[in-house]
Amino acid sequence: MPDRVPANRLLACAALVLLLFAIVACARKPPIEPLKLDGNMLTIDNRSANDWTGVEIWLNRNHSVRMASIPAGGRVQVPLDTFVAGFGQRFNYRRTQITDLRLKAKLPDGTPVEVVKEFTVGGLEGAFGGKR
Repeated sequence: MPDRVPANRLLACAALVLLLFAIVACARKPPIEPLKLDGNMLTIDNRSANDWTGVEIWLNRNHSVRMASIPAGGRVQVPLDTFVAGFGQRFNYRRTQITDLRLKAKLPDGTPVEVVKEFTVGGLEGAFGGKR
């Protein structure tokens, strides 16, 4: 009569396999956001294979910062109080809600690049799909 594997051994092996699958699934890092806000700091990550040139970053469509380039794979941090409007008014992040954030640049071949930060809508507007 052939030997049978005890049921508790089979359960232990199955649990180990499931645990390994869970570890592998959780080990994947979430994608890096190209535009990330943290307090008074904006972090820009260029994870593309190309340099971005002629970079303009617009905050609420009226405050901006310009820079010559962001290299491929590069990261730049910009304080929000360095964003300036048309008549020299600085952005005050403590008093103004950020509703729009976008980056415009060009690739080396002249192709335009535009990155727009997606904001989550909260409160009743988000719950019931209010005015956008």
